[in-house]
Amino acid sequence: MALSATPAKRATAEAKPKRVIFVLLENFTLLSFSCAVEALRAANRMSGRDLYEWVIAGEGGDMIGCSAGTEFKLQMGLEEIGRDDLVLVCGGLDIQASSTKKVLSWLRREARRGVTIGGLCTAGYTLAKAGLLDGKKATIHWENQDSFVEEFPNVELTKSVFIVDGNRLTTAGGTSSIDLMLKLIAEDHGEELANDVADQLIYTSIRTDQDAQRLSIPTRIGVRHPKLSAVIQIMENNIEEPISPSILAKDVGMSTRQLERLFRRYLNRSPKRYYMEIRLQKARNLLMQTDMSVINVALACGFASPSHFSKCYRSHYQTTPYRERGVQAARLSV
Repeated sequence: MALSATPAKRATAEAKPKRVIFVLLENFTLLSFSCAVEALRAANRMSGRDLYEWVIAGEGGDMIGCSAGTEFKLQMGLEEIGRDDLVLVCGGLDIQASSTKKVLSWLRREARRGVTIGGLCTAGYTLAKAGLLDGKKATIHWENQDSFVEEFPNVELTKSVFIVDGNRLTTAGGTSSIDLMLKLIAEDHGEELANDVADQLIYTSIRTDQDAQRLSIPTRIGVRHPKLSAVIQIMENNIEEPISPSILAKDVGMSTRQLERLFRRYLNRSPKRYYMEIRLQKARNLLMQTDMSVINVALACGFASPSHFSKCYRSHYQTTPYRERGVQAARLSV
């Protein structure tokens, strides 16, 4: 005689599917959204049951566009949802503009009702703007980290691929949505199903919240030299108060001349020039993604005067910081 299912198994089999509300913001990143949906679809298929269902929501209208140009039909607006629903806000380009007052108000209202809310890719900004991440750990795409730190000092920002802090979830973008979904599937239905989903997606390296989102420095620069990597790491950690080449060299046990030769050999530029490029890249991110004044951007990136900053910026990007800010403002107002 066949054994009857245990009460726990019967409860699981009879439970309603968990509903996920994907709130798509204008210019959202298709990859982050699709990775999350595909993980849920695979969980349903591998389990043979409808464990999850999902709905596409948005601020208004019938359609919304992603950053790749494809449009999606909205199934619901920003209306009241069930307390057991999971909200995943999908961000992408121009996240400041797409984080509208209506979206922020809706998120605050649902948060007060106890709904679990997550932000995929740049939507961590939206959650922070709504005040939902104050005092919590979070992550966001590495390209937005500098501006996020400046604007939201009360959020403990990490460089992890995803973070779960209570009923707030954030991912760094790209395929990190898969990692977050696998964690949620494992918590809801066990590690075995999560591993089956990963196999189905041919996702061979499941990451945790301890994994960093960016490639290692040796991988990024295409060179495996421990002292070179160590110097670049020091540079990236000291943008506001740059360190002189002589001190950098001393920190890794080299002479200044040896450091110069090392950078020339592997990166075809001097340590000073490479350091300057790192600082200017951060400056450009701040100009494009925050409302910080040009003077404050200059100071945050280690420039003693706006005139020197403007001169270096123009030499590297063929435009001035003021024009860069003006072009960005004009683009967001369209």
